[in-house]
Amino acid sequence: MTRLVSRRKKLTTVTKPQSQTTTRRLNWQTGAALLVSTAALGVALWAGRGDPELAVFWLLGMAFGFVLQRSRFCFASAFRDLFLLRDARVMKGIIAGLAVATVGFTLVMSDRLPNARLDVLAPEAHVTPLSLALILGGIAFGLGMVLAGGCVSGSIYRMAEGYLGSWVAFAGIMTGLVVAAHTWNWWWRVDMSRAPRLWLPNVVGYGGAVAILLLLFAGVYLFLLWWEMRDGMLIPVAGALRPQAETFRERLEQMYRSFFIRGWPAIIGGLVLGTLNVFLFAYEHPWRITGEIGAWGSLVAARLGIASPALLGVETLAGCTLDGAGGGFFNHMTLANLGLFSGALVAALFAHEFKPRIPRKKIRYIQSLGGGVLMGYGAGLAVGCTVGAFFSAVPSLGANGFVFGLSLAIGAVLGVKVLRRIP
Repeated sequence: MTRLVSRRKKLTTVTKPQSQTTTRRLNWQTGAALLVSTAALGVALWAGRGDPELAVFWLLGMAFGFVLQRSRFCFASAFRDLFLLRDARVMKGIIAGLAVATVGFTLVMSDRLPNARLDVLAPEAHVTPLSLALILGGIAFGLGMVLAGGCVSGSIYRMAEGYLGSWVAFAGIMTGLVVAAHTWNWWWRVDMSRAPRLWLPNVVGYGGAVAILLLLFAGVYLFLLWWEMRDGMLIPVAGALRPQAETFRERLEQMYRSFFIRGWPAIIGGLVLGTLNVFLFAYEHPWRITGEIGAWGSLVAARLGIASPALLGVETLAGCTLDGAGGGFFNHMTLANLGLFSGALVAALFAHEFKPRIPRKKIRYIQSLGGGVLMGYGAGLAVGCTVGAFFSAVPSLGANGFVFGLSLAIGAVLGVKVLRRIP
């Protein structure tokens, strides 16, 4: 009897500190989330005093970051998992987001340019030349994002979760964009300036272009369903069955956990991101990321004595051009990108998913840096990453978005092959 009592005391003294430690950790992350949210609201109020546009881009950037983190929405994982695991959940989310954005973008563009049969482009639509640089840039980006473990937007939200490898990849992205800026003029002279642009409404009108794209999206969605189930395997959705709430408090707790704690389905993330992209386009221009990161990289390079040359032809392009949004460092796209990081940080903290993660093998640093450089250079040539050159270009009804998407797929296949050879 004495031994049993002593054992119970030992069990009590062991388990109690562990539960207290867990509670302190959870409370710390929730408190930090509230603190960061309050600071973010202060930034919005401060930015809005000088220029209301800055506050809008900051808040929309936070919304993008929050949704990306909650839905684990990453273009790299979409392509990688499709070929590596035959898991199409994120890819189906991308298709859903593209469908919503296509309808919304068309409404915006038809208001700005009612007659699409004219030989002009809708203002701010991401329509770029169908060049060799676009194809090579897409392949390089697809390869790089698989090696680095995330696209540009995915790397940013993983940086907010504490992934050191993603910080290394981001440094590589900036480096690749600087290299692209130094080679841009050559590409422009021999390739981009001679390549045609194809905006579908110029050929078939707005209605025809939307009909073609929606039919294409439906076909791709059915193909993805077949691709997932071709071997008779289907990945179950976690947490599909949950107990019903019996009290009002339990219902509120369930709502809180569904929004802040549990991961969102990728298809919900895609629909929300597509809707946010429409709002951003209606306000000024579609979602874009890498142009401003390229401008940051060029600013750092100039301080190191390797300033980028004046870029040819960028004034004729809409999208993530390497000169960024202009207007100094604190412009609307800087606020949008920083807001994306902040929104992802808030989401990670509320979900208690923030944790410093340090790669155990040195090869992961090389892998992240090399993948980042490939992504940066590819995004520079393609005038955008998976966001600007794909997620915003396809709804802009530009053929370049589809060319970039196919090139991404080729690069992702190559990346999966390389990934399998890395220990």
